[in-house]
Amino acid sequence: MRTNITALLSGLVLGLSSAQVSAENLDVLMSQVFQANEATYIGYESIEREDIPARASVDRKYLIVDFRFPNQQPAAEQLQASVHKVCMTLLKDRELIRSLSDSGYDMVAVAFDRQSQFDCL
Repeated sequence: MRTNITALLSGLVLGLSSAQVSAENLDVLMSQVFQANEATYIGYESIEREDIPARASVDRKYLIVDFRFPNQQPAAEQLQASVHKVCMTLLKDRELIRSLSDSGYDMVAVAFDRQSQFDCL
């Protein structure tokens, strides 16, 4: 499956966007995913694993989009639905995906707490 995702991201590459534009677009997009009483977007973190060789098949550079629920963590089904909602919002924005790919990102993950993250692509 990683090959399919890599092929998808590679196929979407335009080479026109900058990392700063990606960050601005990402912040705007993610702040609109949930209503105020559902979950709040608190930002993103870019991770680059320099200890992994560039030609390795393991994801080297990835982005974590971070949200917090207003109260305690929801049930597993609601959490899964929230992850799906964020991931589908990202995937539908082809320009953002192109820009992230151009900036070298191999993967995007979603986090709702500091203990776990869920891979989107």
